[in-house]
Amino acid sequence: MAHASPVRTERLQGPFADLKGRGARSNRDSRYAAAVHELDPDYLEACRLDALDTVAPVSTPAAPRTSITIEQARSIISRNQSPDIPFDRSVNPYRGCEHGCVYCYARPTHAYLGLSPGLDFETRLFAKTNAAALLDAQLRKPGYRAAVLALGANTDPYQPAEQGHGITREVLQVLARFGHPVTITTKSALVLRDLDILQSLARRNLVRVQLSIGTLDRSIARSLEPRANTPVRRLEAIAELAQAGVPAGVIVAPLIPALTDTDLEAVLEAAAKAGASHAAYTVLRLPLEVRDLFVEWLRQFAPLRAERVMSLVRQMRNGADYQSQFHTRMDGTGVYARLLQQRFALACQRLRLNQERAVLDATRFAVPPAESAQGALF
Repeated sequence: MAHASPVRTERLQGPFADLKGRGARSNRDSRYAAAVHELDPDYLEACRLDALDTVAPVSTPAAPRTSITIEQARSIISRNQSPDIPFDRSVNPYRGCEHGCVYCYARPTHAYLGLSPGLDFETRLFAKTNAAALLDAQLRKPGYRAAVLALGANTDPYQPAEQGHGITREVLQVLARFGHPVTITTKSALVLRDLDILQSLARRNLVRVQLSIGTLDRSIARSLEPRANTPVRRLEAIAELAQAGVPAGVIVAPLIPALTDTDLEAVLEAAAKAGASHAAYTVLRLPLEVRDLFVEWLRQFAPLRAERVMSLVRQMRNGADYQSQFHTRMDGTGVYARLLQQRFALACQRLRLNQERAVLDATRFAVPPAESAQGALF
């Protein structure tokens, strides 16, 4: 992918106690950086002692503002061969995500850009403004064969930047013209803005939308995923989608043991009441830098539960903080993981979720005349 890497103008590292509106508490260097910055405990202690001798209060570094770099991508469809996910292709209109979910498994991808998976991931964003044009060109290639394409596989396609850039909407317009099946995963009610396109796709059995809701506890959600919509607003989005005839569901993610896992049945019940037809779940995943970022968050926001949470995480990962093996990375192993599986299955059976899940129709795919690529949606 072609892009212009932003020049880092500040050197926030952390951990910091007060970064309002941000999920990560630190901004450590990319693991690929040529040079790294280390905090000097002796220097910090000296600064603290000096501050005690002064009258003026010591200020905490302000959270950095969000910056968006326009990226001219070279390709837009990402391929995968993972046997434990139900799609082999996806489109990500943005790199990084302002929602700031501290547990986000996509954070380590920012290291490839020379940026931090910490605060940089949620403040230094990239918008692929040529995504729709690239997608149109790739779908026209003679050898292309349609199959379900995922929006939101890595970063949220309806994060705040979408409000101004509209890249996801343009991508959906292309998919609608081609009759291409798509699934959408998001934490944002902004998806309702595109209800006109989603209804067109739904009438042809070409779309399924799922809202990610890990807990109904607003206070926990506010600190875990500070710039995402509230859980209640996401439930309202499920209801509006379902009422409009768009197949809607919920993914209870991530289930964090001893913190949010007790909400599993409550989230499923609320989603089913709102009109959800399907459901899924994943347990907490802590690959690479995400582990330290999450532990920092735990120590600040849930210090009395921190040891218990991490102990149960290891029980689901054969004694490790994370394991990346296919078929177990999403739901874990061991007694605690099996208990979650059983609870989920029983709740879905009781609430009649996942009773019927029609396969999206890839046979409707057809390449429209080239001159219509900039024309109307319908």
